[in-house]
Amino acid sequence: MPLTYDVRLYAIETRPDRPKPYRVRWLVGSRKHSKSFQVKAQADGRRSELMSAVRRGEQFDEDTGLPVSELRAQQASVTWYDHTRTYIDRKWATAPAKSRKSYADALATITPALVKTPAGRPDPTVLRRALYGWAYNRNRWDEEPPREVAAALRWIAKNSLPVAALEDPATVRLALDALSLKMDGTQAAARTARRKRACLSDVLGLAVEAQHFTSPINPLTTVKWTAPKTVEEVDPDSVANPRQVRALLKGVREQGPRGAQMEAFFGCLYYAAMRPAEAAALTRSQCHLPENGWGVLTLRGGVVRVGRGWTDDGRAHESRHLKARAPKDSRPVPIPPHFVAVLRQHLELHGTAPDGRLFRTSRGGLLQESGYGDVWAKARAAVLTEAETASLLARRPYDLRHAGVSFWLSSGVDPMECARRAGHTIAVLFRVYAKVLAHTQERANRRIDEALREWHTPEPSPGGRLGDTG
Repeated sequence: MPLTYDVRLYAIETRPDRPKPYRVRWLVGSRKHSKSFQVKAQADGRRSELMSAVRRGEQFDEDTGLPVSELRAQQASVTWYDHTRTYIDRKWATAPAKSRKSYADALATITPALVKTPAGRPDPTVLRRALYGWAYNRNRWDEEPPREVAAALRWIAKNSLPVAALEDPATVRLALDALSLKMDGTQAAARTARRKRACLSDVLGLAVEAQHFTSPINPLTTVKWTAPKTVEEVDPDSVANPRQVRALLKGVREQGPRGAQMEAFFGCLYYAAMRPAEAAALTRSQCHLPENGWGVLTLRGGVVRVGRGWTDDGRAHESRHLKARAPKDSRPVPIPPHFVAVLRQHLELHGTAPDGRLFRTSRGGLLQESGYGDVWAKARAAVLTEAETASLLARRPYDLRHAGVSFWLSSGVDPMECARRAGHTIAVLFRVYAKVLAHTQERANRRIDEALREWHTPEPSPGGRLGDTG
């Protein structure tokens, strides 16, 4: 927002051929501004207002041509609640359904903290439902909400702070404190707090762009906030070795027809280090499965469950391109011969869904996390010891992906190639698999030590005594 004292006002211009013939003109810095009126008295009044601001020594904004006092009055009229609805409206069309839910979750957490007064506040559960399910769900804006939801929305609209109030670091801190806690007052997960803070930053960035603040600086950057500690590294205790993975896959297979169809699904998570969403979307056309030798799975995207209320077509699932990739990008992943045979057998016994998907429910639908999670839990209980079952070892199906990448690294595969196959950047690979890489470095150090000892061992002299030069 460029502000200046360099303001020049001109005489009122009369243009008889116009619907609004009386025009007020003024220059702010190098920018020309004007406003037309039907009645000359209105034009005189507006020129007098601008002249009074100049005489008071106010700065003017070059972009809008308005004095600072008028800008502040405009800013005070836009509430945080109104601004966040504008944010949702702008984001909705291009945002994936999962991101839409994420925005709604973050704003439903932050908005209740940014109010003028707690008097008359609705029940927290009702207010949360009103914000998450209605205020920040663009698909429901044309629907009539239940009475208690409508009352909660009226309260928040009336009591929401002005956006301009967030220029005050103390107000920003209210938002940061809110996103750091769960509804029960306990500490939010570190990853959740970071995600919500990113949304807050984006919303405040839009407010800067809309000139709701007197400064062009995002007010979030003026507040010191210590992010909750988060553990991104894979815990080696959760990583199953190849023998344990084979036993677990056998435990899946032995659960009858349902388990037999899922053995190859879990195998994809391990042998190709696929994300569950990628494996659920895998089709026959993506599989190169030769009779002999290595095969290739060419991954092109995934499918995630987000709920019918957040998608454009009303379906519960949404297909997405590869994570952190361009929409039409692909990721070829080689798979070893014995797993090629597993997939060939799977196709021979179970075929595919009408759309070519390898893995499906008994009714042909998309695999649900609850369904394959139950199969995995039963396999762990059947295969692992009591102590192992209670441990972190392969506790989640996703841990198979971690186990697959860890095995590649420990086998000496170049980290860059591991990152490519897993769909990571090399920076993410080193951060997430730091502890696993530490183990591989220890092994590498031992091998280097052994090699150095061979070269450092003194050779006997021709006379038969070490170091004898004759």
